[in-house]
Amino acid sequence: MITIEAAKALAKRTLSQRRYEHTLNVRRLAVRLAKIHHVDVEKAALAALLHDIAKEMPKDQMLQLFSENAIISGNIAQRLFPVWHGHAAAILARTQYGVDDEEILSAIRCHTTGRSGMTPLDKVIYLADMASEERSYPEAEQLRARAEKNLDAAVLDGLGMTIAWNKQQGKQLDPETLEAYAFERARMLARK
Repeated sequence: MITIEAAKALAKRTLSQRRYEHTLNVRRLAVRLAKIHHVDVEKAALAALLHDIAKEMPKDQMLQLFSENAIISGNIAQRLFPVWHGHAAAILARTQYGVDDEEILSAIRCHTTGRSGMTPLDKVIYLADMASEERSYPEAEQLRARAEKNLDAAVLDGLGMTIAWNKQQGKQLDPETLEAYAFERARMLARK
């Protein structure tokens, strides 16, 4: 399996400077959240470094990757283009970088959409991506603070923000985001 240092070097040579800086910010926040919430720090660091490794890959190359790995990719090519890169990154992590840890692969795959039944590592990477240091939207700082205190509540907030933003802009939502929100909301209500 690829080491953390090799993943960092891969990100540096594969991504634009802006995307690489984002990746380093995601790693920093993911490691901090992992420590606070007793999630494996090494897994969080590796997932963070690889989460956007396919972000700047051309659409035709992603389609080729999905075609060559049809069993792994499932129906991702029929879903919204903005969510493809997480699935493509997880495929690359598995097939080219030797990552066979399903928890890491899941966190990479669902870092944009979330998913129903997210693991703590999924939540750490989802929030670290959504609220990384360079994010300038007004709620980012609040989301980071909330994530440090309550991972589940922060994920529910983040999913809710994503749904609201997409609706305000008239954009389609990936069904996994809606399913993740419904799942997390039901869990939160069941605890009360």
